[in-house]
Amino acid sequence: MQPYPEADKIREFIDAAQSIVIVQADNPDTDSLASALALEQILSELGKTAVLYCGVDLPTYLQYLPGWDRVERDLPHQFDASIIIDTSSNSLLEKLEARGQKAWLKSRPSLVIDHHATETTIEYATIVLNHPAVASGEIIYELAVQLGWPLNLAAKNLLAAAILSDSLGLMSEATTARSIQVIAALVEGGVKLAELEQIRRETIRRDPELVHYKGLLLQRVEFHHDDRIATVTIPWEEIERYSPFYNPSMLVIDDMRLARGTDVAIAFKLYSDGKITAKIRTNYGFGIADKLAEHFDGGGHPYAAGFKIQSGRHFEEVKQETIEAASQLLAEIKRAKK
Repeated sequence: MQPYPEADKIREFIDAAQSIVIVQADNPDTDSLASALALEQILSELGKTAVLYCGVDLPTYLQYLPGWDRVERDLPHQFDASIIIDTSSNSLLEKLEARGQKAWLKSRPSLVIDHHATETTIEYATIVLNHPAVASGEIIYELAVQLGWPLNLAAKNLLAAAILSDSLGLMSEATTARSIQVIAALVEGGVKLAELEQIRRETIRRDPELVHYKGLLLQRVEFHHDDRIATVTIPWEEIERYSPFYNPSMLVIDDMRLARGTDVAIAFKLYSDGKITAKIRTNYGFGIADKLAEHFDGGGHPYAAGFKIQSGRHFEEVKQETIEAASQLLAEIKRAKK
């Protein structure tokens, strides 16, 4: 492990604050929630008051993580500092803007912890800890070791869940030897991976209605560019009906990229206010998801990324541009391999 040069400033940042709000982006996932909950454990052990915030309701598939129900949808009126976890993008904190609460973050010291290694657009951040890693949970573990922060068993379990989720069970291209070493250290510290996996599996069991809905979504999948790109479109009526139970995109996007010859899967969502979002997943060797998302001012990993458009553009135009951009990126990979 290379020591983080920001560590001393982060120690001073934490020492100077008593009440700290931990902020997740408007697209929470297992890494963001588990990392936030682990930070809550660490800060509590340090004698701090930690408050958890996310601008949207947490999807049900995250509710296997103990403490998920402590996440609030409203920012507290009183706090000394904030930690923004698993994002460096200002555009993923729009719920704060919509509720007139972003100014509260701007008026107090703010620490960004992220692993996407992209330049932050959170211009009011006091400290930015953004280094390449497989998950934000990995960065928190390394920081805790460097600063001598306490890691109780609950925190260790949460960090393991964060790392295993974003690394796809330590099988993603972003997984490093250090990622595996961190998991090994957590297991030595009492984490039982089999128990974590069993709990996760129990919470993702789906109602029969969702099984039928998944079948309908799969029937609507379209293939483009010699079948290398798969897309599916989810209208607002279905988002409204099924999202409280499970993210419709996640029901099918992994199946989409299992189609023979398919390298990129894209799930579009169409919202009632005209907003369009896209979730992108790619197969090994075709890591263009982040570049495709950046084409629309989005972001993420080479193999998992996304974007949203709120300009009122017609969906068919956006869809066609997405397919064309993906086709060009795939062609660049083909040329590079020659």
